[in-house]
Amino acid sequence: MPEAGFTLDNLSVLLVWTAIAIYALAFIAYAVDLARRSDLAAKAKDAAPVRELVGAGASGSSGSSITRIRAEEEAALAAVEARPSERPRYLWARIGTSLTVLAFVFHVAADITRGIAAHRVPWSNMYEFALTGTMLIIAVYLVVLLKFDLRFLGTFITGLVAVLLGSTAIWFYTEVVPLQDSLKSVWLVIHVFVASLATALLAIAFALSVTQLLQARRERFALAADETAAAGERAPVSSGPRFLRTLPSADALESLAYRFAIVGFIFWTFTLIAGAVWANDAWGRYWGFDTKEVWTFVIWVLYAGYIHARATRGWRGTRSAWLSIVGFGAVMFNFTIVNMFFKGMHVYSGLS
Repeated sequence: MPEAGFTLDNLSVLLVWTAIAIYALAFIAYAVDLARRSDLAAKAKDAAPVRELVGAGASGSSGSSITRIRAEEEAALAAVEARPSERPRYLWARIGTSLTVLAFVFHVAADITRGIAAHRVPWSNMYEFALTGTMLIIAVYLVVLLKFDLRFLGTFITGLVAVLLGSTAIWFYTEVVPLQDSLKSVWLVIHVFVASLATALLAIAFALSVTQLLQARRERFALAADETAAAGERAPVSSGPRFLRTLPSADALESLAYRFAIVGFIFWTFTLIAGAVWANDAWGRYWGFDTKEVWTFVIWVLYAGYIHARATRGWRGTRSAWLSIVGFGAVMFNFTIVNMFFKGMHVYSGLS
């Protein structure tokens, strides 16, 4: 068989692995940032007892831990909402963000060269959808940084993308092939891109919900510590990573997660509707209880339940966070397990 030579698709794969390597470096930088934040939080905590003793004669020690934590979380929330020029200048966070931007440039180049090589939009199979979907996760994250300082999610976001992109490059890679007849539609551009964008927004909500659970656990510990101290008992050992002291409260994190979930849900709703319209164009019916269609609807129901639960006071907090996490787990299940092991009309994985 004659040598094909170095193609645009080969270049795309090279760019993908370059992006993965840089994302891994960004992950390390963000991890160092969290470690540095933990160190700063520990030093601040060491100084706290002195301040508490000064005011003990007037106010007593009851509630001191909660008061201190609330002050820390209010300061953290103010930092999250501050303009970029007014944010804390965490060196390793800035390095992590710079590396993420650099990796994103290679990632975009990989996506574009794949599209040029295929002479179409690069999201017609699992490999291409993952390539574009992870790119949009980073794009949403970087755009959001212009409004909110969510660099504390950097380790999670870059780690998730590095793992997903690396797994995709190893197990899901397929050579460029012509489109199936049912995919030759303008809905391929619209439907799949919006689904990818929805997934990116829901990934940010997922990361915030996980962080919310960690912060809520820390807050429960602070309350328990004050109660045991008031009873004259020994306080329990501190729970959770110390860098959580530099983050907003669990309620604030929940509010941020809810905002992203709302926008992601709107895009997912459009995905569901556009998919039905496309199905009618391609197969002459809007709904056929195909596995992919059913799971897309299941995901819609889960996030509708999460949004309703968040709007209902009794379901705020930990329970609503778990709904957000389960919802994103269903998104990942839909992309991986359903595409790989379930048969149906939506067999576009590209895997043999």
